[in-house]
Amino acid sequence: MRPTAPDVAKQIAAYYAKPGNGAGGHCHIVLDDENSRDADVQWCLERCEQEGDADGASLMRTFLGMKRTARLKAIRLAWEM
Repeated sequence: MRPTAPDVAKQIAAYYAKPGNGAGGHCHIVLDDENSRDADVQWCLERCEQEGDADGASLMRTFLGMKRTARLKAIRLAWEM
């Protein structure tokens, strides 16, 4: 079962709320710039793993299990929270 956009939006909002993540943290190119291709998500996942950002890595793993349109919907819903 794929994660739903509203559930993931809550995770995104919580990630943004962490100190230092106001602009999307290590996931900036996906969360702030809406680069939602698998390659972009994978790049952010690898960066999160390199930097020890467990929350960002978890979020990007979740994104890899979503369709691109659902990723964008989750991001936009999170911005409204």
